[in-house]
Amino acid sequence: MIHLHQTIAVLPSMEVEIVSRETIKPSTPTLPHYRTYNLSFLEQLNPRTYTPIVYFYPKEASASDHYPNFCDKSDQLKKSLSETLAIYYPFSGRIKDRVSIDCNDEGVIFIEARIKVQLSQILEQPKDEELDLLFTDKLQWNDDSNLTVILAVQVSFFDCGGMAIGICMSHKVADTSTMINFINDWAAMTRDHKADQYVSPKFIAETVFPRGEIPLPPESVIEKGDCISKRYVFDASKIAALKALVCDKVQNPTRVEVVTAFIHRCAISALKSNSGSLSNPNTLLIQTVNMRARMVPPLPKSSVGSMVWYYAVSTAEEESVIELHELVTQMKERMAQFCGTYLEKFGKEWPSIFLECMEESRKSFHIQNLVVYRCSSWCRFPIYEADFGWGKPIWVTIASCVLKNTIFLIDARNGEGIEVYVNLEKQHMDMFERDPELLAFASLNPSVLI
Repeated sequence: MIHLHQTIAVLPSMEVEIVSRETIKPSTPTLPHYRTYNLSFLEQLNPRTYTPIVYFYPKEASASDHYPNFCDKSDQLKKSLSETLAIYYPFSGRIKDRVSIDCNDEGVIFIEARIKVQLSQILEQPKDEELDLLFTDKLQWNDDSNLTVILAVQVSFFDCGGMAIGICMSHKVADTSTMINFINDWAAMTRDHKADQYVSPKFIAETVFPRGEIPLPPESVIEKGDCISKRYVFDASKIAALKALVCDKVQNPTRVEVVTAFIHRCAISALKSNSGSLSNPNTLLIQTVNMRARMVPPLPKSSVGSMVWYYAVSTAEEESVIELHELVTQMKERMAQFCGTYLEKFGKEWPSIFLECMEESRKSFHIQNLVVYRCSSWCRFPIYEADFGWGKPIWVTIASCVLKNTIFLIDARNGEGIEVYVNLEKQHMDMFERDPELLAFASLNPSVLI
């Protein structure tokens, strides 16, 4: 362990002091025959980026006002992380190349920090520049191909006794489902050291999605730009109102469908306002899909790896008015088509059916004057179940996003509302955030404490 007591960042609103930095290794060494972990074909395609997530916990009612409690929590987290890494053995290794992980037990980064503000100050009006200080080494959304670490953790303690646990995990190895499962298993290990008896991740991705003879295309690249990220919150009543707008034309619209379609429609409106009549664009919404439960037969929820693909919803430049119900209908139809035509056959006809899927996907992108939006929904993942022994989190967020034209959806703490993170180019965000229809249904960056 390296004790630093180094002030690494000072904003007008907060100061961050790094107390210690160390590498946490698995509690038991990885067996020699597990030394090389082969990535699935889907993971070989993934961009080299780190997905961030941060959990906030208020001070426990029974806790004292002194710092020793911080030390106890930090020690508990490090011990249980070591035990969890012994089960999730690839995560303490290093990315070797596009196709494999060297499971060498080098360990994961663990930072302990002190934040010179009250937790309530962060939650009252969340700011990207403050949230970014809760992650180590600026790994959030970093896609530097020279980085090989898979997991990094920063535990930050606030003056009031509250804390934040910021985690960055390589998308090369894990999707949202895997990341949340890992964090919940780590939490279970912290509060109940017998958790290793029922934590059982399934390392089957390379078996289910092997590369085989499929030609390996270039690695995906994250598109960035002069973008601005905004957080919007839709409460349950507003989501119900959006459903009411389309329910006479769409059967059983879901929360995610109506909110995604609504945000996409507002984004298109902002885009067209800036494009002018001579360059009315075509748009494409890429919606990611967790394939585990939808494959035939379904894959275990505990399957480790990146097991997501996508379907696309398009709008044509000649469409001057895009109705909300039309977008929701398209989402339903494209999802059903994707599952019935491809996803339900992946398990039996891989890789031939996947090659067909890829070819259709390419056609979607070969359209002139095309603007692409990407949406990822984290709704219904058990994000708020991460109880390390001091209660469930008061708030969970991804912090700011730098991916161009990207939409993230996360359940609100009550499980009924939805928090949406929208990242658009500056000139389009200027129009988007002033959309009166958007502001009638969504609150811009409200207090988490409400």
